[in-house]
Amino acid sequence: MSQISEASFSEELEKQGIDGKLVLGYPSGLFVLFFTEMWERFSFYGMRVLLINFLTSAILVGSPFSGWGWDPVKATSLFGTYAMLLYITPIFGGMLADKFLGYRYAVVIGAAIMTIGHLFMAFDTPLFLYLGLGALVIGTGFFKPNMTSILSEMYKKFPQKKDGAYTIFYMGVNAGAFFGMLLCGYLAEKVGWHWGFGLAGIFMFLGTLQFWFAKPIFGKVGDPPTAEQAEEKAAVMKAENPDDKPNPFTKLDTFLIVIMTILGLAYAFNDPLSKIANIDILSGLQIGTMAGQNVAIISALVLFLFVVISRLARYTKVVRQRLIAVIIFAFFVIFFWMSFEQGASSLVIFARDSVDRSLSGNSLTIFNIVNTLLTVVPLILITYVVAKLTKQTFGKAPLTNIVQFVCFAGLWGIAIWMLYREFTAESSEIPVSWFSIMNSFFIITFANFVSKIWDTKFNPPAAVKYGMGLIIMAIGFGLLAFGAHGLQAGIKVSMVWLILAYLFHTLGELCLSPVGLSYVSKLVPARMIGFMFGMWYLAIAIGNKLAAILGGQIENITKEYSLSTFFLIFTIVPIVAGLIVMSLHPMLKKLMHGVK
Repeated sequence: MSQISEASFSEELEKQGIDGKLVLGYPSGLFVLFFTEMWERFSFYGMRVLLINFLTSAILVGSPFSGWGWDPVKATSLFGTYAMLLYITPIFGGMLADKFLGYRYAVVIGAAIMTIGHLFMAFDTPLFLYLGLGALVIGTGFFKPNMTSILSEMYKKFPQKKDGAYTIFYMGVNAGAFFGMLLCGYLAEKVGWHWGFGLAGIFMFLGTLQFWFAKPIFGKVGDPPTAEQAEEKAAVMKAENPDDKPNPFTKLDTFLIVIMTILGLAYAFNDPLSKIANIDILSGLQIGTMAGQNVAIISALVLFLFVVISRLARYTKVVRQRLIAVIIFAFFVIFFWMSFEQGASSLVIFARDSVDRSLSGNSLTIFNIVNTLLTVVPLILITYVVAKLTKQTFGKAPLTNIVQFVCFAGLWGIAIWMLYREFTAESSEIPVSWFSIMNSFFIITFANFVSKIWDTKFNPPAAVKYGMGLIIMAIGFGLLAFGAHGLQAGIKVSMVWLILAYLFHTLGELCLSPVGLSYVSKLVPARMIGFMFGMWYLAIAIGNKLAAILGGQIENITKEYSLSTFFLIFTIVPIVAGLIVMSLHPMLKKLMHGVK
C-alpha cells in the first residue's frame, strides 16, 4: 500500500472526527493512549512486583515493612490464580465492549475499577487485599482488550501506518512497567508497603482522569456500537472471507463450554482456598489419591479438547489445518510463560534471599550513576513527548494536559527524591524490585534491533522463532543454575547472574512473544478469531498458573536437592520444548498453507 503524506493523513483523521494534529508524525490520540497505557502498566507492575515479596516477608509487629510471613506455596497459589484470571476476564470484557459498551467506556469502567482495587491494596489487610485483587481482575477484563481496539479502530483506514503505531503504543507499556516497578518497589521496600501499593493506586486514578478528559481528541472512536455499524462489520467480514462458512456453536458446544468454565474457575479459586484457608470446595470430586481440584481441571481440559476437535471437524481442510497450527503454537507458548513468569514469583524470592544486594564505597557510586542514567534519560525523553502533546492539544483538551502535568511532576519529584536519598547514603541495599526493571529496560534497548533482524534475509519461520525464544530464555535459567551451583547456606550469589538471566529472558521474549498473536490473526478465519484469541489467552493463563505453582516450590526443591536443581528445571524443559517445536517446522509449514 502506498504511503500517505502527513498533511493528507491529518486531513483524513479530521474527516473521521479525530484530532488531526500530529505529534512526531503520529495522531495526538495515539499518545493519549500511550500515556493511558503507561499509567495503567505503572500501577499494574508496581503492585505486581510487590505482591509475592510482601506476602512472604517476615512478620514484624508494628513495622511498616512487616509482611504476612506466608510460605511460597501459599503466596504463589494466590498469585497464580490472580495471574490466571487476568488473561481470562479480557475475553468477556472484549465481548461486552464489542456489543454494548463501546471501547472507550469499557476502558474508563475498567480503569475506575482498577483504581479502587489498587487503593484497597494500600490497606494491606486480608479483606482489602482480596477485594483489591478481585477488582484488579475485573477491571483488567474491561481495560486490557479495549485499549488496542481503540488503536485499531483509529487506524482502520490507515493499515500502512499501523505497525509504527503499535510500536509506539508498546513502548508506553514498557515505560509504565519500568517506572512502576522502579518507584513503587523503592517506596515499598525503603519506606513501607503502604506507600508502594498506594502510589500504584494514585497513578491509576490520574491515568483514568487524563483518558476521560481526552474525549474531544478521539471524536466518535470507541463509542458504543450502533446497529448499522454491526451490520457493516458483518458485511465487511463476509466480503473479506467469502469462503468462510458460518460454524455456529451447537447446544452441546455451549453446554460443555459452560461446564468447563465452571470447573476451571472452581479449580482457580479452590487452589488458594485449600492452601491458605484449608477450605476444599472440590473435595467431593476426589478419585482415589487424586485431589478433587486436579480432577476438576483435568475434566475441564478434556471437555475443552472435545469441543475444539468437534469444531475443527466441521471446517474445510485448509481452515482446519491452519487452526491446528495455531493450537500447536498455543501449546508451546504454555512452556514459555511457565518459565518466563518466574520473574513474578521465584526470582523475587531468589533476589531477596540469595542475591548479594549490599553496596558501599565505589560499588555504590557506580550503581548510583547507572541507576541515575536509567531513571533520568527515559524520563527526559518521555517528558519531551508530553511537552509536544500538550502544545498540540491544550486548546482541545486542556484538562487532560493538566492531569498529565500533575503526573509527571509527581514522577520527577519521586525519582529525584529516590536518587538524592541513595547518593547521600554511605551504604545501601538494592531493592528486590530493582532487578525486575531489567526486563523492561532490555525490551526498550533491544526491541528495535531484533525487529530489524527479522526485516533482513535472516527471518526464520514461526516454528524456528518459537524454538529460539524458548532456548534463549532457557539459557538465562542455565546461568542462574551455574551461579547457584554449590551455594552454601548463608552465602549469596553475585547480582550479575540475575541481570544476565533477565537479559536472556528478554531476548527470548522478543523472539517468541510478538509472533504468537500475529499468527493467530493471519491463520484464523474472521468468524473464529474471537474464539481462537480466547484460546490463546487461555494458554497464557495456564502458563501463568503453572509458573506460580512451580515457583512456589523453590524452597522445597532447594531443601530437598539444591537451588541449582530448581533452576535446571526451567533450563531443561524449555530447551526440550524448543527443539521439539523447531523439529515440527516441516509439518507446521504444510498446515499453514502458504501463510508466512
